[in-house]
Formats: sequence, C-alpha cells, structure tokens
Amino acid sequence: MRAEDFFHSGFVVDDFEGTLERLTGLFGYRWGEEIRIESTFTLADNQPATVESAFCYSLGEPRVEVLRTIPGTVWEPADSGIHHLGYWSDDVQLDSAALVAAGYEFELCGPGGHDEALFAYHRHANGPRIELVSRDVAPMFEQYWADGRNPFG
Repeated sequence: MRAEDFFHSGFVVDDFEGTLERLTGLFGYRWGEEIRIESTFTLADNQPATVESAFCYSLGEPRVEVLRTIPGTVWEPADSGIHHLGYWSDDVQLDSAALVAAGYEFELCGPGGHDEALFAYHRHANGPRIELVSRDVAPMFEQYWADGRNPFG
C-alpha cells in the first residue's frame, strides 16, 4: 500500500440529492449517474449480508464518493463527516491482512468472500475507515469517470 494509491474520499449521507446539490453549488462538482447495486458481502464474523447500495462519484478530481445511508450497516454517516478513504489495491486480501496487523479492525469485504473480494473496509479507533479497492476494477471506474454512465447497467 502506498500514499499514491489514494483515489477518493467517501461520505455516507442521509440527504443524497441535497448533498450533491450543495457540493455542486459550492465547488462546481459534476456527478456520474447514481449506481445502485445489490451485492453480498462477508462481514467480520464471516457471515454473509446482502444489501443494495447506492452511490455516485464526482467526475473530476479530487474524487468524492457520496453514498446513501443504509441503516444498521457500516454505511451510516460518520461522526467526522468522512466515512472512508479509498485506496487502490493490487491484492485486497494481502493489503487487508497488513491493515489488520497494523491494528485496523476488519469490517467487511465483497462481493463474495475474502479470496475474491473486490474491496474491503477496515476501521481504526484513532483514524478514518480505509477502503481497499481492487485495481482490477479501475478500468471500469475510469470509463465511468470519463462518461458519467453507470458501469453496472
């Protein structure tokens, strides 16, 4: 993991449309289409959980991801406002293990299990949540950032 792999800040919000409008009005952000996707994740207790998530990214840099709140899950607004910092990973499983060894609690990964996970969330008591995202999906997101169209449908 390297600092230069950082590629977005994520915010979970109750007022999705209002947040997008405020950030556009204040900073001139343009947004890609909202992505809604149902996926099964593996939780810290190795139990599966299926949720529908909804989010979008800014089309310009620095990248901002805005996600809709999903009550009772990891996707609830953070006290600090920033929900997570997203980093590209060449090996989510290996980088996830390194975060655990550094004192970051594993929260979830998905879709699917640890061996095939495309992303993982980790939380530390004294810092922001970290999202590892497989670099394998980078081309899909690069296309999304270029044309703003939902890459999942």
